[in-house]
Amino acid sequence: MYETYDTQVAKRFTIYNSLFLDLPFNDIYRTGTLLPILGTACQNGFQKGLTPKEIIAGFFDELMPDSTEARRSDLLFQMIQYVERQVVLFDSIEDAAYEKIHDLKGKGTIKALIDRTDNDNKRAELIEKLKTFSVRLTLTAHPTQFYPGNVLAIITDLENAIRTDDIGRINSLLQQLGKTGFTKREKPTPYDEAVSLIWFLENIFYESISDIMIRLLGSLNIPLHDWENPGLLKVGFWPGGDRDGNPFVTHTTTKQVAQRLKKWILKCYYKDVRKVRRRLTFKHVEEILINIERGLYSTLFENDPVYKTKEQLLADLLSAREGLIKYHEGLFLDVLDQFILKVKIFGFHFACMDMRQDSRKHDTLMEEIFQLQGKELQGSEDEQIDQIMSITSLPEVASFQDPFNQEMLQSFGVIDSIQKEGGEEVLNRYIISNCQSRKHFLEVFKLAQLTLGVDKENLPLDIVPLFETIDDLAEAPQIMTSLYNLPEYKKHLSFRGNKQTIMLGFSDGTKDGGYLQANWSILRAKEEMTRVSRENGIEVVFFDGRGGPPARGGGNMHNFYASLGEKVENSEIQVTIQGQTISANYGKQASCTYNFEQLLSAGLENHLYVGADKNLNTEQRALINELAGEAYESYKKFKSHPKFVPYLEHVTPLKYFGMTNIGSRPLKRGKGDEGLKFEDLRAIPFVGSWAQMKQNIPGFYGVGAAIEVLEKKGKLGELKALYNNSLFFRALLGNSMQSLTKCFYPATAYLKQDENYGEFWEIMYEEYLRSIEKLKEVSSMDELMGDNKVIKKSIEIRERIVLPLITVQQYAIQQILETGKTTEVLQRLILRSMFGIINAARNAA
Repeated sequence: MYETYDTQVAKRFTIYNSLFLDLPFNDIYRTGTLLPILGTACQNGFQKGLTPKEIIAGFFDELMPDSTEARRSDLLFQMIQYVERQVVLFDSIEDAAYEKIHDLKGKGTIKALIDRTDNDNKRAELIEKLKTFSVRLTLTAHPTQFYPGNVLAIITDLENAIRTDDIGRINSLLQQLGKTGFTKREKPTPYDEAVSLIWFLENIFYESISDIMIRLLGSLNIPLHDWENPGLLKVGFWPGGDRDGNPFVTHTTTKQVAQRLKKWILKCYYKDVRKVRRRLTFKHVEEILINIERGLYSTLFENDPVYKTKEQLLADLLSAREGLIKYHEGLFLDVLDQFILKVKIFGFHFACMDMRQDSRKHDTLMEEIFQLQGKELQGSEDEQIDQIMSITSLPEVASFQDPFNQEMLQSFGVIDSIQKEGGEEVLNRYIISNCQSRKHFLEVFKLAQLTLGVDKENLPLDIVPLFETIDDLAEAPQIMTSLYNLPEYKKHLSFRGNKQTIMLGFSDGTKDGGYLQANWSILRAKEEMTRVSRENGIEVVFFDGRGGPPARGGGNMHNFYASLGEKVENSEIQVTIQGQTISANYGKQASCTYNFEQLLSAGLENHLYVGADKNLNTEQRALINELAGEAYESYKKFKSHPKFVPYLEHVTPLKYFGMTNIGSRPLKRGKGDEGLKFEDLRAIPFVGSWAQMKQNIPGFYGVGAAIEVLEKKGKLGELKALYNNSLFFRALLGNSMQSLTKCFYPATAYLKQDENYGEFWEIMYEEYLRSIEKLKEVSSMDELMGDNKVIKKSIEIRERIVLPLITVQQYAIQQILETGKTTEVLQRLILRSMFGIINAARNAA
């Protein structure tokens, strides 16, 4: 695959990149000619130990000695724009070669899985597992997608032109790209974010999920119309329902998004039924399909909803199916069955929305409820829970003084109307961020009972705790045990099929406890919560809150899910997908299908093939626990350094994330006028800031220190054996290697001389070097990612493309630190550089 990548991607980029020089724009030739010179100056300069300021100054002194500051700044901005478009070109070339650089029939694909199970006489076991298994990808509104919609459309067209080597079209699209702005003038609203992601549902997921299901069932000789589990593959959806730290999401937004989802899935059905009609032109069948088409049209475009539920539509489709079999020997039955399967999969909801809010907001709401009732919520946690569970009614919404509390109550209330209009599937979960106690859980349970549950015998809503910090993960099994034993909640769980979803925060867990400790704590929490759930007759489903990079639980997820073993419940895989990871991994038919299949196969293999590399023994667990503990101590010491938060606030581009106009949510939780607090920092700008500095602290810090401690104890051999024998441990360290590969500490080496942050930088750099050395020793590799050279090559090219941007950004930061002055030009250089740097990484935040 490496040679194929070099031919199909690396060399093609070199050829097509030259087309930029022919674009008919002012100064384009000068920019395109000078940019490679700047790139070389950056590489050579950093090798010689020069600072970004010295590199930029030397470049101008040599090539434009008489230029003014304004002309120099203009050229830097032109170079930033040029590099941004080089990144787009490289993305498009990589996407166009997707099928050639990935083995679409190899390990992790549906075909490979079925072939393996057939060879091992496990087909019946596979089919049985498929009847209850599920993979749910939840698209979130987390803002790491820097490309506006019009640029994404150009990327799609450019990819198609590159596939056919259509030089003329590639050239014209590059011209369009040159004249199209990459920045958004205004922040998107939550509804705008939803509309952007529904594009992926309509154009990618609708076809990819159907394609996988049809091929899978066909390969197993299972008739489509008999399939019992249409939820095997599904999409979750957070835009419009995720209120955590986003005051701009209201109950009105939630309803608008639910309506939009319903309308857009009906549009897909309307287009599909017209295609089906072209084949089924027979008596006793055609007239039914004509009526279905008219009914969908009326429901969509006229104030006359013929179809109010998916069951009504399915009834008519099944009637057509009966006619096709009875009168026409089932001619083109496969065409109709494929459409029926789509309706079963996507219903009238398209994607499953979630509602989410921070536990501290529920605390505040509950306090005002008691105040309005002339009471005070006080005493121990158990006493407060007794008071909360004894509430029988809520005050009128209008009586609340806090508008935010009014909005929260209205959000609970809107769930009922949404479920009535689109079915329960559209919105049936409420996620509690920062859940730290039984009280946090039961506050939401009681609020839901008194709003959505009024006049209902049972509450049609799942309450989902999100455990994030290391301490919360440790407490989670005990919290869940006590909830399972609470009679009122036990009754509710019985109504919900004795199934409990629990969400785990990889992003905030890593921010709190460092890379190794977070991942190890989550695995142990899953094992313990699986145990206590099984003991109480509850089927637990784990929902992983992951970001794009390894530091936020991303990286190679497939190996992680294939490695969990028997101690972790395996009924479903649920994971968040966000930001540019959506467009990078699921933005095209080929990549979406491939990555969905990889996750599906990983979960199924974890069940079907339980081997020694998946079940950690006592000695292995003790070793990982010791290693994670040492890494945690190292990270805690670093995090408590007095310069940690000031460095993030005053050196990194943290504050600029709020100026990018890429997302609707504020930069941090809490009130805007409060000072920066570590606990209020969102994971995306936290991880993203380290990525911009090319330091990637959350993805590796403490790994090297921990390995060194165990090596001194004579346990390096044990770690090497663990790496060779445990898929979980191998995947864990492999993702940390990816974080280290994306680092570039020479760009910030000038900070060694800074009187405020010199010592702090040295601490980071020392751990960076130590982590590289120790990971190579444990893995017995000569270089990081030596076992994944294609991804390593992609990272190298991307990092080389954006090296001038990294240098320009650090040049501006260095100027500000040295002069103590922040000019508009320096601010703009930092901000504009961010876009290309993060887009090039594809999973940087």
